[in-house]
Amino acid sequence: MTTFPIPEPVRAGLRARSRADVVTLLSWYVFLIMIVPAWLTFSPFGSVGQPSTIFAETLFVWYLVTWLHPATSPAVARLPVRVGIIVFGCAVIASYVSANRTAMANTVLDGVDDGILWLAGWAGVLLLAADGIESMERLRSLLRRVVICATAMATLAVIQSFTGLNAVRYLNIPGLVDRGAADDIGVRYQLNRVAATTLHPIELAVVLAMVLPFAVHQARYAPPGRRLRHWSQAALIGAALPMTVSKTAFVAVAAIAVVVLPTWPRHDRRIACAVAGALGAVTLVTLPEVTHTFRSLIFGAASSSSTTSRTDAFSSAVPFIAQHPWLGQGPGTFNPLVYFYTDDQYLLTLLEIGVIGLLALVVLFASGWISARRARRASADPETRDLAQCLAAAIAVSAVSFATFDALSFPVAAGLTFFMIGCSGAVLRLARE
Repeated sequence: MTTFPIPEPVRAGLRARSRADVVTLLSWYVFLIMIVPAWLTFSPFGSVGQPSTIFAETLFVWYLVTWLHPATSPAVARLPVRVGIIVFGCAVIASYVSANRTAMANTVLDGVDDGILWLAGWAGVLLLAADGIESMERLRSLLRRVVICATAMATLAVIQSFTGLNAVRYLNIPGLVDRGAADDIGVRYQLNRVAATTLHPIELAVVLAMVLPFAVHQARYAPPGRRLRHWSQAALIGAALPMTVSKTAFVAVAAIAVVVLPTWPRHDRRIACAVAGALGAVTLVTLPEVTHTFRSLIFGAASSSSTTSRTDAFSSAVPFIAQHPWLGQGPGTFNPLVYFYTDDQYLLTLLEIGVIGLLALVVLFASGWISARRARRASADPETRDLAQCLAAAIAVSAVSFATFDALSFPVAAGLTFFMIGCSGAVLRLARE
């Protein structure tokens, strides 16, 4: 029988098809982290037993294994986000080694080990997104799925707001147990504070705000037959944000406006301002309690209890920082039940990983921001340029929100932050190509 050699381009295509699709893997991660309630865990794994965390750690191992074979090795490019995650990872590991020089209680030792496991999962998601997404269209598909999951969270939040019932708390998934982190719907200014599948309303506000720019981006560039659906998604996500009754939601939306609006055409900016004014007027008439949050943010921030608790945390943290200024007392060791709540991830990082760790965290955020901005400058396509700016806005939302709560202790906000930084690396690599 006569055989014909297979051309090398065809062989390469077959090899590519045989590999696990990175976007599919990341889509499963997005589903697990945004849809599965964050308080459900595999009991034997303790605080790192969320399905999304275990899956992220698997992605990290899978990413490392792919380097062992040339046919499966991910794309290699000089990306700032890779430098950012390496610097941050080295800072965490150095703090881990420093903390293990002295004997620690078992509860503290568990926290240190958990911190390393969290880091491995986050690094796996970031690196896989930055190096493995193979085309701009696949990146857009992945972000469309993120918007769909955020829309589902927003829908659940709206239902919780109007019913006052956290029905998802009673959801039972075989093999998963409730570790007691979920609370009933709280009330603030006579309004129900919703959290959907996250652990806290602030976390939900940050997650929805990070996704909102992409929902608007997809609506602006959608084909005529799909614009209504995409604008409906954006409206639902935007409507759920004030239902968290969180000052962080207003700060996050302000960060989006500062980053995104200056890059829009003048006509689009005028429409956005008009819509925002109309929505504000409707909210003032229908939900006057929401405006109390905004007024307290502008006029009463200095005297509010949330602000004073955060400022008190700074003074309380000074003795602990003085004991371990450079590398901190160890990742995951500053248990708020033992010490106090910082409600500020930058302060918590300074306590646990020291000055070096805090600088490394800033470098990580800067690497994502720089990647997104470079991708915008490298592309001539308006849609790609706007997508890159939306990634910059998502990173800005996360960076600002880290000052309002201990974000790395909340799995959805933390995981989505590293995911967005990884996507910033991907858009830069693809824009260059």
